[in-house]
Amino acid sequence: MKVGASSGVTARGGAGAARPAAGGAAFSLPGAAQAGGAEAVVRTAGMTGVASLDALLALQEAEGPTERRRKAVRRAGRILDVLEDLKIAVLDGAVSGANLERLVRAVRDQRDNTDEPGLESLLNEIETRAEVELAKLERAKIAA
Repeated sequence: MKVGASSGVTARGGAGAARPAAGGAAFSLPGAAQAGGAEAVVRTAGMTGVASLDALLALQEAEGPTERRRKAVRRAGRILDVLEDLKIAVLDGAVSGANLERLVRAVRDQRDNTDEPGLESLLNEIETRAEVELAKLERAKIAA
């Protein structure tokens, strides 16, 4: 760029096509046109940016031990709440099929998220007992 006193800013040269050297021969690398040159570098740089972003997002989504524990406590709290409601219904003498079905659903939802054999066994027992009580209610309705 050249700044002149009367004409302001004018463009001089710039990044354009390569000009031949003083000897008349242009400089070129053999096989440069086949390799793709700068385009391949630009495409690769773009891909690494995306890959690093994917890795960052995956790390953010990964649960730590405290987050897994917090979710497990929340799910267990749901089952305990349903059991508490069922206990109150038993004490009142008003056990309904809806209470038992809620318990069965809560246990089935929890079972999908556990890998412990002891907990699996306990959930199986709770579900079996709830299913037996549901069958008893159905039988009593049919008999009445």
